[in-house]
Amino acid sequence: MEQIKAGDVIEVTITGIQPYGAFALLPDNTSGLIHISEISDRFVRNISSYVQLGNTARVKVLEIDPETHQAKLSLKAIRKEPKRKYYRSYRSNRHPIVETPKGFQPLKDMLPVWIENGINMGDDI
Repeated sequence: MEQIKAGDVIEVTITGIQPYGAFALLPDNTSGLIHISEISDRFVRNISSYVQLGNTARVKVLEIDPETHQAKLSLKAIRKEPKRKYYRSYRSNRHPIVETPKGFQPLKDMLPVWIENGINMGDDI
């Protein structure tokens, strides 16, 4: 059997599931960990939603520790999940951006009108 190295895509068997990741048995009988951050690009609440004990999974080998021979593995590196946008653009044709005057001039212009109409700025406090 050829030696497994970083960058390889391999089939592993899931041997354990913990809150921080899933342990896996590699084809060369060494072990590895799929850290929770390498399960998916999305928020992972429950690792068992992605892998199950005893099942096989295709993973990418990120790194192999030369001393312990433990592998760091990734599911998300081979899954083609669309990137989610975590923001929403509010600039659209429905709500065009209106230029407003800058500085204190608008306040200076409105002050006499507010005084004449008896608007009391302290009412909201």
